[in-house]
Amino acid sequence: MAKKVIVIGSGFSSLSAACYLAKEGFEVSIYEKNKTVGGRASQFTKDGFTFDMGPSWYWMPDIFDKFFADFGKKTSNYYQLDKLSPAYKIFFSDDVITIGDTMDKICVEFERIEEGSAKKLRKFISQAQENYDIAINKVVLRPGISPLELVTKETILKVDQFFKTISSEVRRRFKNPKLIATLEFPVLFLGAKPSNTPSFYSFMNFADFGLGTWHPQGGMYEIIKAMRSLAEELGVDIHTNTPIEKILVNNGKSKGVICNGKVISADVVLSGADYHHSESLLEKKYRQYEENYWDKKTFAPSSLLFYVGFDKKLKNVQHHNLFFDTDFEVHAQEIYDNPKWPTDPLFYANFPSVTDEKMAPNNCETGFFLIPIAPDLKDTPALRSQYFDLIMDRFEERTGQKITNNIIFKESFCVNDFIEKYNSYKGNAYGMANTLSQTAFLRPKLKSKKVQNLFFTGQLTVPGPGVPPSLISGKLVSELIAKDN
Repeated sequence: MAKKVIVIGSGFSSLSAACYLAKEGFEVSIYEKNKTVGGRASQFTKDGFTFDMGPSWYWMPDIFDKFFADFGKKTSNYYQLDKLSPAYKIFFSDDVITIGDTMDKICVEFERIEEGSAKKLRKFISQAQENYDIAINKVVLRPGISPLELVTKETILKVDQFFKTISSEVRRRFKNPKLIATLEFPVLFLGAKPSNTPSFYSFMNFADFGLGTWHPQGGMYEIIKAMRSLAEELGVDIHTNTPIEKILVNNGKSKGVICNGKVISADVVLSGADYHHSESLLEKKYRQYEENYWDKKTFAPSSLLFYVGFDKKLKNVQHHNLFFDTDFEVHAQEIYDNPKWPTDPLFYANFPSVTDEKMAPNNCETGFFLIPIAPDLKDTPALRSQYFDLIMDRFEERTGQKITNNIIFKESFCVNDFIEKYNSYKGNAYGMANTLSQTAFLRPKLKSKKVQNLFFTGQLTVPGPGVPPSLISGKLVSELIAKDN
């Protein structure tokens, strides 16, 4: 008789794990507290506008290809993928950098800004590609159990890169602050300052410039829909509107959960919900990590998000747009070193309807704006409104157009919502940062040390924040479960 697995949550890592476990012959049921699957990768629709509420960048297409290939499928069985050209724009106070869809185009742009930088860039990205191959094919496929997982003949040759930082490596090669900001930007997806991120993580620069930026037609939620379809094809039972109240333990073994006051028995419990919240569902004696453990950790930022419907097409913007027209260092300090509402924040603007007309009504634009902020900040309607006005003023100035009178509606999402909707620790948006002291075996474990047959997955555990790492996290934990059962 097949062993029963209960999966808590339905984000990328949970859906990934559920698929792998069902393929291995387990009887898998997913329980999601919200009304739709997807976790942080949820979708918001209104008046013909479609918004991805969470992840909006499709990087590392090879990871998605590998996931679906493990089940004899292709991404094209579920959604159509387009490579963005250009990939994105970066607005500075006195210039705009356009990141093209090939290295040749990017090198021309770098050379325009700093003579001699194209040759340096090609060398930097070539080294970043080596790191990518090691990271994706070696390091991230390890379950974070032992420090020895990081010791391979490839990583030994790169050991110095775990003790240097991205920031120092970029600044050693490039002098222009705009190019430095452009090359430091991708590691923000890892949730830490470039000055605290090991230079080995330059593999994110290869993911950016080497592999390009893509868009699944219909938005990122199409991936969630694809994974749900795959899970159901494999026999996974999915329940929404079913918050878990407690994880049950008997004689040191997980025995199931309590949901809506009812006991649901299982042989294995796997939580893809926020790790801190997941442990709060256990009696204290079964928790691996005390409150002060979490409090001392470096968490990735939270975000103030706005979902805006415009009644016209916007000018001078691409699908992805970064506004780096203020001081990168100051904003980073206000997230990590001296947490407070930023004085003059960088922000990101996403207009998927620029390349995907289905995501907005005819002659309209779907706009998603994101300001990275420190987690655990006081979140009020007045502050949200203040920052919306601030970024709209800058947006209008940098793009040379008036847009505030063209807003049909706007919705916001911030710290309080991350806590309420996702049980997110301190309202973080991206999990735990990938600093040197929070990498691989130093992250919270996939497998409970105190409760047999209790497991965890997602961006607070191995390998870390981001959508591709979440897919990998689901695979890693499924392998541990299969090995133990």
